[in-house]
Amino acid sequence: MPRLCRRPPVAEAGLMSHLRTAVWGPAEFVGLPPRWLLAEGLSAGILTVGTIIGAGAVGAWTGRTAFASGEAGLVVAAALGVYLLVTGAGRALVGIVAVLGVCLALLAPQAAAGLVLEQRGRVLSVVVTSVEGGPGAGAQEGRYLCSVASPEGVPLSTPIWRGCGRSTRPGDGLAVVYDPEGKVAPRGVAPESERGRLAGVVALACALVAGCAVAVVRSFRLSAVPTPAGARPRPCIDPGRDRER
Repeated sequence: MPRLCRRPPVAEAGLMSHLRTAVWGPAEFVGLPPRWLLAEGLSAGILTVGTIIGAGAVGAWTGRTAFASGEAGLVVAAALGVYLLVTGAGRALVGIVAVLGVCLALLAPQAAAGLVLEQRGRVLSVVVTSVEGGPGAGAQEGRYLCSVASPEGVPLSTPIWRGCGRSTRPGDGLAVVYDPEGKVAPRGVAPESERGRLAGVVALACALVAGCAVAVVRSFRLSAVPTPAGARPRPCIDPGRDRER
């Protein structure tokens, strides 16, 4: 006996369900998610956060370029994205987690460098030799950049932006903190900016762990019901077309 075909809205509903699954993940469970799945997502997030922050700390302490520039952290963030794609996580959640991982990979080395300077850095009074940048000059965030030199006249290779402002003029004095071992670039003395970086690292780390857990939990998919080998669907008829005939 021929079976009746469903109307197009059902097909549209199936398409929307497929898109929702691809974007946000299938999440094919009832009630609370399985504990093992939540533990897997939290473990992946915590391991990624610890590795990214650890790589930034190693780069700041040893001065290795691959770690200090955030390249190692970016590799870890990319590996997490691949892992989520393999588990079948939603594309939107994978993108959010990847963006959080990239931000953490770029911010963690800077925060670690500030901690290194707090531990072994020394404060030095320097003299401003020139001032560049500012709004409309193409500098990052409209910052003013001061070229400075030590009291003996030895110039520092790194421009200083902390403490350098619109009112700064050549000949003015600035306080900078530098690393005696030369592993971290000198920077102006501004403890509040370091606290802001640490707060940003903590916020990104928490968001990354939470996002990874949600992505893994929503990747849960029930086993598909197997189709018998050689089975063919029965032909169907459209009632509307049958009436027209």
